[in-house]
Amino acid sequence: MIVNDPETLREVEAEFARYEVALVTNDVATLDDFFWNSPHAIRYGGGENLYGFDEIAAFRASRPSAGLERTLERTQITTYGRDFATASTLFRRDSAKGKIGRQMQTWARMPEGWRIVAAHVSVIAED
Repeated sequence: MIVNDPETLREVEAEFARYEVALVTNDVATLDDFFWNSPHAIRYGGGENLYGFDEIAAFRASRPSAGLERTLERTQITTYGRDFATASTLFRRDSAKGKIGRQMQTWARMPEGWRIVAAHVSVIAED
């Protein structure tokens, strides 16, 4: 297996960047499109455990749209072969002084393109 094949890495980096723009602009339709439309998709958030695309989409539709801007740090994307990748990043928001967020995503190449199949987002106190 090739880890970080340059072409595959570029593809996932581009998708991750597109996801970030959709997230901070609250482009719900695009955010929904990034997640695997399957009951097997999972997203653990700061205050919710979402199982399946329908629960993830319902959360996206109801979450507040203000204060989503953030700064990313230590983003690391790793691809495994041509069809699987992880993306991990730390983030900070001006509205959450003294805290640091953590985001991890598992990406898989599906027939319709790269999709997030599992994600975890949490915020902890900064050391």
